[in-house]
Amino acid sequence: METGPFYITTPIYYVNSVPHLGTAYTTIAADALARYRRMTGHDVFFLTGLDEHGQKVAQAAEENGVSPQEWCDRIAPKFRETWDLLGISNDDFIRTTEQRHKTGVQAFWTKLHDDGYLYKGSYEGWYCVPCETYYIEDQLVEGECPSCGRGVEFIREENWFFKLSEFADRLLDHYETHPDFVQPDTRRNEVLSFVKGGLRDLSISRTTFTWGVPLPFDEGHVTYVWIDALLNYITAIGYGSDDPEMQERFAHYWPAQVHYVGKDIIRFHCVIWPAMLMAAGLPLPETVFAHGFLLTKGEKMSKSKGNAMSPAQLVDRFGVDAYRYYFLRDVQFGSDGSVSMESMVQRYNGDLANDWGNLCSRLFNMTEKYLDGVVAEPLSEWHDDGDDTLTALAGVLPEKYEEAMGRLDYVAALEAVWDLVKDCNRYIENEAPWNLAKSEETWPRLETVLYNALEAVRIAALFTAPAMPSTSAEVWRRLGLGDIGDVTDIAAEAVWGRLPVGSRVTKGDPLYPRIYEE
Repeated sequence: METGPFYITTPIYYVNSVPHLGTAYTTIAADALARYRRMTGHDVFFLTGLDEHGQKVAQAAEENGVSPQEWCDRIAPKFRETWDLLGISNDDFIRTTEQRHKTGVQAFWTKLHDDGYLYKGSYEGWYCVPCETYYIEDQLVEGECPSCGRGVEFIREENWFFKLSEFADRLLDHYETHPDFVQPDTRRNEVLSFVKGGLRDLSISRTTFTWGVPLPFDEGHVTYVWIDALLNYITAIGYGSDDPEMQERFAHYWPAQVHYVGKDIIRFHCVIWPAMLMAAGLPLPETVFAHGFLLTKGEKMSKSKGNAMSPAQLVDRFGVDAYRYYFLRDVQFGSDGSVSMESMVQRYNGDLANDWGNLCSRLFNMTEKYLDGVVAEPLSEWHDDGDDTLTALAGVLPEKYEEAMGRLDYVAALEAVWDLVKDCNRYIENEAPWNLAKSEETWPRLETVLYNALEAVRIAALFTAPAMPSTSAEVWRRLGLGDIGDVTDIAAEAVWGRLPVGSRVTKGDPLYPRIYEE
């Protein structure tokens, strides 16, 4: 497998409130890929962060009696704490109020200004402050914002404009020659239709407020918050920096392999952002993957609707790894997905308590009971046809998992692991080690069966690690192995027979005690 730099980003989240399940969903998905790519030997750089400028932030700060910077400084730790709680392994956390970001933004617009891609004009239209977006009258729905449904106000101001309209043909050509640039296909078709409908030049500055990155060539203009935010993907890794190390980092990691975004912001990421990069003479990211919304009782989960649950509430109930597993396993990434407490309990009890947790518990207990906790050598003469399905499923797992993760299909990746987990449970039932232990004649078969089952668990734990890192690390510890986080060639590590004979297995407490509903 080809390895090398692998740059992954989440959208940067707005500081109007604390993290909720929707923001956590995107971040966990990105984290699972980052963890997996480290296990395939890639040099991963995983970025997340906060979008801290704009009129909405300034208003929130004013309402709370603090400065915009104080407001951002108050909210930022809540995101860091949540990502720590969820085991997010990001390599950097960018805040758009940091100097490195401001420097990069100003360098970017200076280049586009000098190269003739910007011009000054006047703008008038209907503006939604919560969405920080302008709309023409035809886009309004019954006079209100088409995105959030709230009121809009008519604004007329002098702006700087980016010549977005010049890039329609180049964008369409890129979509055609790079079919994986916008994923999934439903979103790609939406982007194609939008660009074919014609592009208008884009206002990239504001003069009605001051909380933003100033344009270096025109005092009184600050960068439009959405455009400011997009540039984080390059400023975080060194764009615009005078530091040679940061310049080298930018050259090493850009372009990104995957931008994770919600489907509601694909026009910014799949139309405006690539056009900006083209204007700057920079390569485009390989893929922008737009996932769907999390729905509760049929409604989009959002802070504004008040139906956005806190990740900490569910972690308290289910634990971190079960939380991570549920959202990756129960919701098809790319589509809208309904989530509920009931379905989470069912997934927890069915997959984690019954299948995975029970398998590990009974197997480690039998190894301690019958073999004093020591992994015995499997004997080829005691091989049986019943072993073949188990070893075959383990053998195809690396390829199936890689194929699924390559298209960001977390459901398929975890289903492939669960094929092995469920077959291992069936294998134990069919082979009945408790009966094999009753006779010296069948003792070698007992040792072979327990080795095979332990080896299947070892391999399954490798591939559950991106989704459930703590549990997988604990399973490896109980198998007497090293740190699963040190694995950098997962396919080689998953070759059957690498469980060392003589390893000492410890049973420990149940990994996932069953949840009983009142």
